[in-house]
Amino acid sequence: MTQNTVEKTPVTLLGLGAMGAALARTWLAAGHPLTVWNRTPARSAALAAEGAKVAGSAAEAVAANSLVVVCLLDDASVDEALAGADLTGRDLVNLVTGTPAQARARAEWARERGARYLDGGIMAVPPMIGAPEAGGYVFYSGSRELFERHRRTLGVPAGTTYVGEDAGFAALYDVALLSAMYGMSAGAAHAFALIRKEGIDPASLAPLLADWLVAMAPGIHLTADQLRSGDYAKGVVSNLAMQVAGVPTFLGTAEQQGVSPELLSPYFELMRRRLADGHGEEDLTGVIDLLIR
Repeated sequence: MTQNTVEKTPVTLLGLGAMGAALARTWLAAGHPLTVWNRTPARSAALAAEGAKVAGSAAEAVAANSLVVVCLLDDASVDEALAGADLTGRDLVNLVTGTPAQARARAEWARERGARYLDGGIMAVPPMIGAPEAGGYVFYSGSRELFERHRRTLGVPAGTTYVGEDAGFAALYDVALLSAMYGMSAGAAHAFALIRKEGIDPASLAPLLADWLVAMAPGIHLTADQLRSGDYAKGVVSNLAMQVAGVPTFLGTAEQQGVSPELLSPYFELMRRRLADGHGEEDLTGVIDLLIR
C-alpha cells in the first residue's frame, strides 16, 4: 500500500448496482480504501478483484469506516440494509433517490442513531461518473460542516453542489431538474410524432430540435427574474394572449397528423385559464401560480 493510498479517506459503499459500481471504481482508481456490500454478493466479485474489501453484511461494512455512502434502490431498502448496523459516530451520505420529506425523515432517523447526515441527488447516469468532462454532479444538503469535511472525497466520482442545511433540498433540486427534463422530453416526443407519418427523416429534425431547445433555454432565467420580482410582464416578448391565440394551430396540426395532443393539452389549458383571469399581457410565468395548491 502506498503512502498516497494511506492518506486517502476510506469509504464504505452500500449498493453495487450500475451507479454504485461506477462510484466504487472511481474511488478505487483514485486510491481510496473501499469497503463494499451488496445484497447480491456476486456483484462484489469484480470489485474485489480491483482492490475493494467485501463485507459480509451491511453492518460489517458500516463498522469498517467512518464515511458510509448509501446507493441503494429506494428509501425502504435503506431501512432494510441498515436495520442491524451501529451508526454511532458515522458520517452517513445517502444517494438514494427519494422525496424531500423522505430525506428530512432520514436525517432525523440518522441523528437519533448517532450519525451525521448528508442527502444527495445524483445528476448523472453511470457513464458520467468518473468523467469530469461529462458534466455530471451531485446535489448535497444537510450538515455543511460534514459536506466540507468530505468535499474532496465526494468530488472524486462527480462534481459537488451544496444546496443548503435543509436535508430535503438535494432531493428537491434533483426532482425539479428531472421534472423539467421530462417536460422537455414530452415536447420532443410530440414533435417527432408530428412527422412520424411523413417522409421526413427523424435524423433531419433532431439537430434543428436540439438547437431550438438550446436557443429557448435562456428564457428560464427570465422566468426566475419575473418570479423574484412578481412582475410577470417584465421583459415579455410574446405575451400570453398572443400565445393562446396560436393554440388552435397546434391542436389542429396534431389532429391532421393523427397525433394525440395529450402531452401538450394540460399546459395549453393552464394558459387559457391564466388568460381568462385577465393576464393577457404577461409572460407564461403565471401558469406556475396555477400549479400551486
